[in-house]
Amino acid sequence: VHQSARAVVTIVASRARCCVLFSATCVLWLSSSSRNREDSWFKSLFVRKVDPRKDAHSNLLTKNEESNLYKIQFHNVKPECLDSYNKLCEDVLPSIHADKYYPCELVGTWNTWYGEQDQAVHLWRYRGGYPALTEVMNKLRQNKDFTAYRKERGKMLLSRRNQLLLEFSFWNEPVPREGPNIYELRSYQLRPGTMIEWGNYWARAIRYRQHNREAVGGFFSQIGNLYMVHHLWAYKDLQSREDTRNAIWNHDGWEEVVYYTVPLIQHMDSRIMIPTKASPLQ
Repeated sequence: VHQSARAVVTIVASRARCCVLFSATCVLWLSSSSRNREDSWFKSLFVRKVDPRKDAHSNLLTKNEESNLYKIQFHNVKPECLDSYNKLCEDVLPSIHADKYYPCELVGTWNTWYGEQDQAVHLWRYRGGYPALTEVMNKLRQNKDFTAYRKERGKMLLSRRNQLLLEFSFWNEPVPREGPNIYELRSYQLRPGTMIEWGNYWARAIRYRQHNREAVGGFFSQIGNLYMVHHLWAYKDLQSREDTRNAIWNHDGWEEVVYYTVPLIQHMDSRIMIPTKASPLQ
């Protein structure tokens, strides 16, 4: 009898311990689950939600009814060769621009005044997109004058790089303008995944920058440095630039654009450029 009683007591005690352990486990799990939900909710306040897209960002941001492709070239010239380089470009680039055999247009060509020194910047437009670019490249390979130009140009350069760009749908297309003007190329390296946000804010903001016709063109990269944005502006002089930029802050809504777009930027750069004689943008 005593052995049976001890056995019953042992079983009851064992079950009691199991119940206690199970209850404790449930409490810990519920507590952990609650904390996870709280953490998840708390983190959701700071994590940017991205809506799923069924199309490429480039198709959402560019002018779909047109297929213009742009190429921007940055040539770092030997300081002692800059004048000769400019003269060489003046002899060759306008002829390509004017020849209908090549489906491309020289939008502008400049020397950097403030920023990287002894640098030339060229902006080309290819109406017809990538097929037009390929056609131009194939035809220029057969052009003996252009081949000679490239060979002579190579002696004057320290380095060169380029990017292929598309234009934002909400920016005006660059068109020739009379001078004299100075031009500012503001380049922004965005955080990956933020191009749509940038476009959404600037689609509203561009109206603040049209009052003095300073907006020339807005582009984003497709090949080269990715998530790169270029804004091109024209001013009469540096003081005009200062006055125009200061006046923007008098418009309601501009400070909101700055507040929300600055966190999207990893790096930014500004060049003040002077157009060369061959540039359609003067």
